Amino acid sequence: MESTGKAAAKDWWRGAVIYQVYPRSFQDTDANGLGDIKGITRRLPHIASLGVDAIWLAPFFTSPMADMGYDVSDYCDVDPIFGTLADFDEMLVAAHELGLKVIIDQVISHSSDRHPWFVESRSSRTNPKADWYVWADPKPDGTAPNNWLSIFGGPGWEWDGVRRQYYQHNFLTSQPDLNFHNRDVQDAVLSAVRFWLDRGVDGFRLDTVNYYFCDKQLRSNPPHEANESDAGLDAPDTNPYGMQNHLYDKTQPENLGFLKRLRALLDTYENRTTVGEVGDGARSLQTLAAYTSDGDKLHMCYTFDLLGPEFTPTHFRSCISAFQENVRDGWVCWAFSNHDVNRHVSRFAKTEEERPRIAKLAISLLSTLRGSICLYQGEELGLPEADLAFEDLRDPYGIRFWPAFKGRDGCRTPMPWEAGRVHAGFTTAEKSWLPVPYQHAALSVDKQEADNDSVLQHYRHTLAFRKAYPALIDGDLTFVNTKEDVLAFTRERHGETMLFVFNLARKPVQVALPKGMKVKEVLPMPGFVPGAAVETVKLDGLDAFCGRL
Repeated sequence: MESTGKAAAKDWWRGAVIYQVYPRSFQDTDANGLGDIKGITRRLPHIASLGVDAIWLAPFFTSPMADMGYDVSDYCDVDPIFGTLADFDEMLVAAHELGLKVIIDQVISHSSDRHPWFVESRSSRTNPKADWYVWADPKPDGTAPNNWLSIFGGPGWEWDGVRRQYYQHNFLTSQPDLNFHNRDVQDAVLSAVRFWLDRGVDGFRLDTVNYYFCDKQLRSNPPHEANESDAGLDAPDTNPYGMQNHLYDKTQPENLGFLKRLRALLDTYENRTTVGEVGDGARSLQTLAAYTSDGDKLHMCYTFDLLGPEFTPTHFRSCISAFQENVRDGWVCWAFSNHDVNRHVSRFAKTEEERPRIAKLAISLLSTLRGSICLYQGEELGLPEADLAFEDLRDPYGIRFWPAFKGRDGCRTPMPWEAGRVHAGFTTAEKSWLPVPYQHAALSVDKQEADNDSVLQHYRHTLAFRKAYPALIDGDLTFVNTKEDVLAFTRERHGETMLFVFNLARKPVQVALPKGMKVKEVLPMPGFVPGAAVETVKLDGLDAFCGRL
């Protein structure tokens, strides 16, 4: 039987706070306008000062960078623009010395078309890796094998003149999909995973984890029946990708077997974890439940449910309730922002003036939910979405769908460190890979360090508050019914029950608690002035309350 200490170490990821670093936008140390691994090492003390448990690094592997590193040409090396393997090892040691776990991306549903595997695969129909990617003959009229679409626009198939066949791609044409039906492909991918485990990484964020397998028969997807509740979950409504019901190009049952193989590998190492990205439209929570059940697949997953524009009690109750109803023994990782969506301060705030208040209220809410949470670099500063000109865009997705969809560059602009320096201290190069908006420079780390009422300081206080109460890490969450349109719930663990009430509206509200429920002690939740409360809770607009029952 495991001791309590060993069990706690093994489950460090349960309730953990994970800070996502987008390496090319975090800190540049070699004056080329791009962030690098040495820059991450330099800024680790800032991350540690927030009180987070782990960092998640977006891809830094060798890549042609057609999709900013999500097109990998060598899974076991660092791209020179980011540094070297030695730089990575130094960063890993420094992070561990600060008490930070390190999670890295694994982009294994597809590779770059420059990966040696694909170069060999496309060379003939008879080479040893001929079946390592999803190849198919054309229809008699020369068109693609079926109607599958690419998320990045156009058909999900690309013609190859050498093999005289089509290959599948869910994203760019330069990102061919690996054929996971081939056991050799699985073995090769797991070998790359082992490479990083042996270097000491603490876990993996699995990009597009439900895309690994496609239907063996390559059947066409049926049309999607319009439903407002799932519109835009996987792609903006300007993208025809959402017009299909994606029954056959992803989320195949064979994926469960591979995830078991992956988990079995991780379990041969101590205290490692996985977090999967699930993009499966309205089925996302069911997929998450399947992928995290029984303790033999993924440790946790996140979906896109909280990454949209809704900031209402109804929406949060619906998402959390659906998770609790669908997921028996799995674990969720909640987030409001990441490198693929508009920053949540811009999504949730109605005016520029209320952005700091929204930023504070959002992290307070996120920190009180049951699950692990993921923060995205810059949100601790309350950064809004950057408004970029077309000529500044680097994201192929945004360039393809401009101007209806501006892409993901607006959330990927460089981290502002020092307000008075060029590019806000991100780089000393003449030009940064993406511009640093002047609004972001005004919210720089050094400015907020000196302000006790800043969003940055609020994040630190709030994450410390979360750690101070065990009920917030893994306690049960139960919604409280009220007559007012507020988000009210309890967190309970080992007899301690905490009540939280969030007023997400702009008008004051007075909330009468259910009969028999009384607040015994008002708790000082950071950033919110506690009022006296026993059977009634009074809240201003965009306000929150915490008490012990």
